[in-house]
Amino acid sequence: MPASAAVASPGLLKEVHAATARFHSTTQATKGGYVLSSPCIAHPTLGGMGFHWVDNNKVDPVFDPLEPEALVYAPDASGAPKLAAVEYIVINVGQPAPTFDGQPFDVGGTPVPVPHWSLHVWVHRDNPAGTFTPFNPDVSCQ
Repeated sequence: MPASAAVASPGLLKEVHAATARFHSTTQATKGGYVLSSPCIAHPTLGGMGFHWVDNNKVDPVFDPLEPEALVYAPDASGAPKLAAVEYIVINVGQPAPTFDGQPFDVGGTPVPVPHWSLHVWVHRDNPAGTFTPFNPDVSCQ
């Protein structure tokens, strides 16, 4: 099933939203161990992702939906970064590929230099392209 067509259970999405709401600002992300790891990422036709803040201590072979490896902040109307999505980065050491409530992860997709899976989940901002689609047509880095 394409990422844009997948639908996760509202229960797990609400749990992830609640578990990560404390990171409403990049100041809170920094206090939580996350560091800015990318400029604002955008695609000319697909839209944007935003700025990725990663907790490198969480980038490992373990998938915990309530402890995402990355937080994604998209610019709001004033240009200020606002929490929009989470991203999971799971190192592949031969274990079965992870899924988020049945949604398979993408192979690779981040600049992590080892085999891994990743998945964006838009739990703090609507993504008209789909909850699990990396780019959001409503996000701009301009």
